[in-house]
Amino acid sequence: MPDTSLLAIALGLLYLGSAACIYRILLTYRTTQGAIAWIISLLGLPYLAVPLFLVFGRSRFGGYVKARRMGDKTLTALLNRFERKSTSLSLPDQQQLDNQLQVLCKLGRQPFTEGNRCTLLRDGEATFEALIKAMEQATSYILLEFYIVRSDKIGQRIKSILEHKLSEGVQVWFLYDDIGSFGLSRIYLRELEKAGARVASFGDGDIRRLRFQINFRNHRKLLVCDGKIGFVGGINLGDEYLGTAMDQEPWRDTHCRIEGPAVTGLQLAWLENWNWASNEFPVLDWSPEHRLPGDERVLVLPTGPADTWETCTLFFLNCINNARTRLWIASPYFVPDVQIVNALQLASLRGVDVRIIIPEKSDSRLVRLAAYSYLIQASHAGIGIYRYQPGFMHQKVVLVDNHYAAVGTANLDNRSMRLNFEITAINTSERFVSEVDAMLREDLAHCRRMTEQDYQGRSIVFRLTCRAVRLLAPLL
Repeated sequence: MPDTSLLAIALGLLYLGSAACIYRILLTYRTTQGAIAWIISLLGLPYLAVPLFLVFGRSRFGGYVKARRMGDKTLTALLNRFERKSTSLSLPDQQQLDNQLQVLCKLGRQPFTEGNRCTLLRDGEATFEALIKAMEQATSYILLEFYIVRSDKIGQRIKSILEHKLSEGVQVWFLYDDIGSFGLSRIYLRELEKAGARVASFGDGDIRRLRFQINFRNHRKLLVCDGKIGFVGGINLGDEYLGTAMDQEPWRDTHCRIEGPAVTGLQLAWLENWNWASNEFPVLDWSPEHRLPGDERVLVLPTGPADTWETCTLFFLNCINNARTRLWIASPYFVPDVQIVNALQLASLRGVDVRIIIPEKSDSRLVRLAAYSYLIQASHAGIGIYRYQPGFMHQKVVLVDNHYAAVGTANLDNRSMRLNFEITAINTSERFVSEVDAMLREDLAHCRRMTEQDYQGRSIVFRLTCRAVRLLAPLL
């Protein structure tokens, strides 16, 4: 028979841990629904809720915030220098941007710049061709930051190019996410390091940063070569984007190649994450371009759980609330919270053409089921939800009126809004907006518009399952 005194001590420690978790929730919660759910669980089932909270519960990335403050002087100096560039359109004494664009500058702590040229890359083949060409032409350094890196054919080709450039004296900094790249071979990383690359994982950092957390992922996908050419979008380093992985259909995704001063914004976002992961500030090229490659206005908007505000949520709300004629959003994961749903409904009710493009085939059955639960609210407001039919659509694209288009890594789900580090490039160029318009129209031609009957016509078991899965939205 167990010792009752030991059992009492164990229970006391358990409830003490539960109380500590509740204390943290009350100090840091962002949504009342999530806070109440956690508190009820911690009081009623502490033996389950305490360990779950340690893994999933935190909503603020405290360690990153501290690292940001420690490096803030250096980063602030670089940001100030960036804003003083002659290409900046976001200085206080300038009136070249309307209010909704000025707000985005404040959210991202970065300026809109002019003199850029962006190339829309509409699939994995075009993206990898452009990435590889840029890396092969690099003469000084290559910065990589990807959520998923695989040691498959594409991954091996990228590694081979990096090793070759290292042998030529080009510096390489390689940042990956340890959860997203869970299956990445240790041999792959060791060989890169042996060739001279600096390699860091976003998740572990040094021993002081070890934690029982799988949240706060670095979901960004970017590449910078020599501070002059940059890439951002939804494509990771893996064969699935070419359809060569296990006879899989190609993933439909979008990336963007950027030349010009906006590349500095990508480089700054990379530097902050690299500093967190390695405690290093590499010496990079921050000089403005003397000969500007184009005439496009571009803002790089980094977002993440260490921000003062819920930057990603505010970005989407800004897009939705300021749309006047149309709002088209492509996202592989559609599990929005109440405020996003309400904003979408209001936009549609005031006459905006609201279309949400999501995949028919998904890599997450739970997310696919949850999307059905929004059909009633969407159809009653006139919101069009379209399911892309061929392959798996993984792009993250926003088109607001004919005003601007955004290509990046952020999804319409809780993880992107509150837990992941994301990055988006926003472009106001008429040419670029027109290209995104044509691309999304082609995608819509391969879509099926969902109706209320897609949900109401299914069995009660299916509908209950969809509603139950939606309760898991904060974790999806």
